[in-house]
Amino acid sequence: MAYQPLENYGIIGDLHSVALVGMDGSIDWLCLPHFDSPSVFSAILDDEKGGRFKIAPVSESVTRKQHYWPDTNVLVPITCEKAASVEPSSFSPCTTAPPIYIDHEDECHQHEKATS
Repeated sequence: MAYQPLENYGIIGDLHSVALVGMDGSIDWLCLPHFDSPSVFSAILDDEKGGRFKIAPVSESVTRKQHYWPDTNVLVPITCEKAASVEPSSFSPCTTAPPIYIDHEDECHQHEKATS
């Protein structure tokens, strides 16, 4: 997998750590449990050995975009194909102490053909 341009990344965090989430939904950078902890995923630095977490369609012939829910730190990368779209939302809830986690929810929409 090739490196994504830096502008393709969104950031989610919980005041203790942050994750960089690519437009394709992959988590390519994550240090836990603190900002200065060793990285868990670091594909943004080494595409082959850095590691990533990714849930995505196998097909590469898709349209991708992402946005934040208004006034939140909830990142929604959207993957669209002809027949369906997938909208995983990712965020890391703010807590005062560990455990630290990333909540990831998937929403799928099937598109119907219009008939005339």
